[in-house]
Amino acid sequence: MTRYRNAALFVFLAAVWGSAFMAIKVGLDYFPPVLFAAIRYDVAGVLMLAYAIYVTDRWLPRTRGEWNLVLVGGALMIAGYHAFLFVGEKETTSAVAAIIVSSSPVLTTGFARVLLPSERLEPSGIAGLLLGLVGVAVLSQPNPNNLLSDDFVGKILVLLAALSFAFGSVLSRRIDAELPIETMEAWSMLLGALMMHAISIARPSESFAAVEWTPKALVALAYLSLAASAIGFLIYFDLLERLGPIEINLVSYVAPVFAAVAGLLFLDETITPLTALGFLIIFIGFCLLKRRAISRELPRLTGVLSSGR
Repeated sequence: MTRYRNAALFVFLAAVWGSAFMAIKVGLDYFPPVLFAAIRYDVAGVLMLAYAIYVTDRWLPRTRGEWNLVLVGGALMIAGYHAFLFVGEKETTSAVAAIIVSSSPVLTTGFARVLLPSERLEPSGIAGLLLGLVGVAVLSQPNPNNLLSDDFVGKILVLLAALSFAFGSVLSRRIDAELPIETMEAWSMLLGALMMHAISIARPSESFAAVEWTPKALVALAYLSLAASAIGFLIYFDLLERLGPIEINLVSYVAPVFAAVAGLLFLDETITPLTALGFLIIFIGFCLLKRRAISRELPRLTGVLSSGR
């Protein structure tokens, strides 16, 4: 184990998850959006289930609470999140999509304030939540003249994806169930994929006949299924145990940097000053929301990163 193992894995995870937005954009040229997301999690779910069988002795949910946990994860954190994201990203850039998704930790805190009464927001936390919403507004640039434009609708759909993920993550904390995270993720992926297939069938514009099985399409699908989903989540689980939830949330704010670079290099997407400003506002909002936890955990994080433990 090298001295900087955790730091290297953190950067690698941010790079993989950030560049995944570029891979989605590429794949959308060849796949109907919801079907694309469904096939991605067909593959990733099977791989994650195989991993859960290998590393845990609880690869199958047993109780009603455990299945409820899987249902919330599959419906909101997999199907809802990815259906909205893939449809929305057809009309916006990969960098903007990544930045809007990075507001999920901020939105999660907002939902927690409502659904988890034990979690109270201080004035700085309220300011952070509002700043996060302001950052999304800066990115969306709403005005009466563009409310029906494809670009604006795409950004709203990506925001709905972030809201679905944030709501699911908070709702899952209300469910009294102890299930290995690998098992929960595996069955959530498979159930979410099944739900997205049903959504795809219900959309007149989507069918397997519309898929173009080109080399680029296969590379995009493989990258999302293997690198971003299967390998990415394994690294996430490892870092979650080593660093904790506060630090691992910071991946959401490093990933858009890689999304912007990948979009620039492979898709010729440009970054506007408003895009950068929106990202900065959302990140400041997150820091205000988590300022106590960040200040408390920063010394430990520095020690973990430097020691490699």
